[in-house]
Amino acid sequence: MDNCIFCKIINKEIPGKIVYEDDICIAFLDLSQATYGHTLVVPKKHFSNILEVDNDTLSHLFVVVKDLSKKIISKCNAKGLNVLTNTNEVAGQTVHHFHIHILPRYDSHELDINFTDNSEKTDLDEVYEEITK
Repeated sequence: MDNCIFCKIINKEIPGKIVYEDDICIAFLDLSQATYGHTLVVPKKHFSNILEVDNDTLSHLFVVVKDLSKKIISKCNAKGLNVLTNTNEVAGQTVHHFHIHILPRYDSHELDINFTDNSEKTDLDEVYEEITK
């Protein structure tokens, strides 16, 4: 994609702080640094989001995410981490090139990821039936 900022980093048209690279993917520090060490793992082939990525590429990316996560926790002295991907604007996707966020965590307050408990107003049987039809 001509205007994709991640494609430009992959093609070395613009600089990035690359922490890992192989034939399939590249990993670089996120400019926003939502937490110290915030890293993106990105396939070199352009896919808009997780729904488009082939299974072999996706599997490879998650092995890289696991290996980098161990290194980031160790080298950055993180206490844990979140692994996250966003699909479409409603979910917070701003760059439409599939990527996986590795977000090291140092305390429970530096990053706000909330899961709302909707169990009181959700019929699990209905959801189950919808998904498994």
